[in-house]
Amino acid sequence: MCCDLMNVERDIKKLEKGGVDWFHLDVMDAHLVPNLTFGPDFINALRKISATPFDIHLMLEDPEFIIGCLNLSENDYVTLHAELPEDIFRKNMALIKEKKARVGIALNPETPIEAIEKYVNDIDLILLMLVRPGFAGGKMIEGIMDKVPQTRAYLAQKGREDVLVSTDGNITLERAKLMAQMGADIFVGGTSAVFRKGMDIAETVPAFYQYIAE
Repeated sequence: MCCDLMNVERDIKKLEKGGVDWFHLDVMDAHLVPNLTFGPDFINALRKISATPFDIHLMLEDPEFIIGCLNLSENDYVTLHAELPEDIFRKNMALIKEKKARVGIALNPETPIEAIEKYVNDIDLILLMLVRPGFAGGKMIEGIMDKVPQTRAYLAQKGREDVLVSTDGNITLERAKLMAQMGADIFVGGTSAVFRKGMDIAETVPAFYQYIAE
């Protein structure tokens, strides 16, 4: 979403050289969130030029068609929103598992952690939205980082310490380092960390990793 859409392959190669673990792909339908991005043809085209695992965030009212068209692997994650009706969530979760990919559940800032309870034994990843989803560069919700240790404690209570905790939205280097200490595993790097004005992404990714590790 943040890369140069006229030079996607160039940016992918730079990001891979910088050492990114995954590519986070925001798919929006202009219904569940107020924006429209790309579809399965674009994602499948990316697969042809990169073997890096995909972290596909589906901000869609009903992702069934999109999931059915995706070329997925066992290293990919596909994330659905907890705010979806349960029947739609379960139907699409089953489709993801049929394709041998891993299942994530995304929580909007106002959605409590307890919303995942009915799915807690079926998921591999929790994506905590730290901003209201839809557009790059959104402002982080005040106090939202506290949701990271709360999520870790909830997962421990449910015996699911193996579930990855991902964070997304206005993540600066300083915030990523703090949330790593709180128990977050994954940081979606957008305009505040990776695609920074006046800096080449070949430089920002190594700097991001180095700062978190210090």
